[in-house]
Amino acid sequence: MTMSVAERHSGSGGKEEESEDESEILEESPCGRWQKRKEQVNQGNVPGMESAFLAMDTEEGVEVVWNEVQFSDKKVFKAHEEKIKDMFENLMQVEHPNIVKFHKYWLDVTESKARVIFITEYMSSGSLKQFLKKTKKNHKTMNKKAWKRWCTQILSALCYLHSCDPPIIHGNLTCDTIFIQHNGLIKIGSVWHRLFVNVFPDAVHGGIKHLRDEQRNLHFLAPEYGSFEDKTAIDIFSFGICALEMAVLEIQANGDAIVSKEAVAHTGQSLEDPLMREFVQACVRHEAKKRPSAHDLLFHRVLFEVHSLKLLAAHCFINNQYMLPENCVEEKTKTFDPSAVMAEIRHKNRPGVQLKYSHVSPLELDKFLEDVKNGIYPLMNFASPRPHLIPRALSLSQEHVETVTTPTPEPQEMETRKVVQMHCNLDSNDEGTKMHLTLFLKMEDKLHRQLSCDILPSDSSKDLANELVHYAFICEDDCEKLTSFLEEAFVKHRASGSVSHGVMMMH
Repeated sequence: MTMSVAERHSGSGGKEEESEDESEILEESPCGRWQKRKEQVNQGNVPGMESAFLAMDTEEGVEVVWNEVQFSDKKVFKAHEEKIKDMFENLMQVEHPNIVKFHKYWLDVTESKARVIFITEYMSSGSLKQFLKKTKKNHKTMNKKAWKRWCTQILSALCYLHSCDPPIIHGNLTCDTIFIQHNGLIKIGSVWHRLFVNVFPDAVHGGIKHLRDEQRNLHFLAPEYGSFEDKTAIDIFSFGICALEMAVLEIQANGDAIVSKEAVAHTGQSLEDPLMREFVQACVRHEAKKRPSAHDLLFHRVLFEVHSLKLLAAHCFINNQYMLPENCVEEKTKTFDPSAVMAEIRHKNRPGVQLKYSHVSPLELDKFLEDVKNGIYPLMNFASPRPHLIPRALSLSQEHVETVTTPTPEPQEMETRKVVQMHCNLDSNDEGTKMHLTLFLKMEDKLHRQLSCDILPSDSSKDLANELVHYAFICEDDCEKLTSFLEEAFVKHRASGSVSHGVMMMH
């Protein structure tokens, strides 16, 4: 039940060769989208379930991991079934660029077996542990800039998890469960491991591996791990060990099977940079309450930096990309005069500095925007203690329409701008079981918002309007007006039974 490490069984000569036998399709998901292959994914010594296979996402055309949890007793499975569903529905809501994506799950119960199958993102470039080993083998050292960027991405993910309500504790953070892509993007996997241990530790066939079962990873465990005081601080301790290993490539065990506390302390003292040393030591303090939070660590002197206007603008662009046409960067740059001045810094006693459009490469700009979108450059200075989760009704695909209880953080601030115009389109699916709503809002400052979601017969216009207020899409004063507008649109649509439109001017 852990995210896979990107090691496959190789053919002769050590080359990766996918044989016809390995690519054979063993099973399909009920919807036909996910196809399980015969090729197993080697999870190495990562704690979790052993049964993981490479699979194909036939819609996106990418490889994914097919994970299976086998239950040895169907009666026990039935007793845990609701808990299992709740847990997986919550996992479906975990959405962060630095966390391995959880795609889909389903239950498979027959007379002979009971199992849970879930699909996760396939990290093809391997784990951080593998990368550090290769780096050390090539007699290279860790670049401080890369170390800072990796720490920031991991902390961004932990900050997100810990600020959910209730907090999600990873409980299994090691260099084996952190993955690195070729572009430098870091993702943490095995987020679901601790939830599995808590929900059904003894009901699974073969049992669930605990982190304590991995002798070589014991030094990642906080002193209070497994106790009543076991809280989010255990992740900070584990992160501190990861940060230390990233800096030195490997903590020497001096021939022992287990890395000792003395070895960790000695390695920490060996860091030449005093700020890095202070940073790591703060994370691995013995007393949990004295360890800083993930949010606080993002503001530590070793990581903190004033973001460039370029990065701030890129995040603003990405956050509002839904309002812009596709390929707008490429199309827009074609219309600029390369010799035109884009910006200028003027000085009284010396020549000013001019930035021309010719100084900016459209290809480099596109790559930078893609990296920002992927999560390589998070805005750590503005890291909120509460992540901005997209409302469920506005984020799920058409496959996911069940009503669930999800970890829902509060928004950071409320919308104050009034809506001056509303427009909506409604369309029913072929079966008539739900409607698809597209809502266009024009704000008083001329900002346009476009939102879309699926509407079930049980959904009310009031609940939807309240959710839009809750997530700061509209101000509270507009809630009643939007409720009336949507209710009228729903009634008209149900009466007509076809595609319908509605427009409302507000004064």
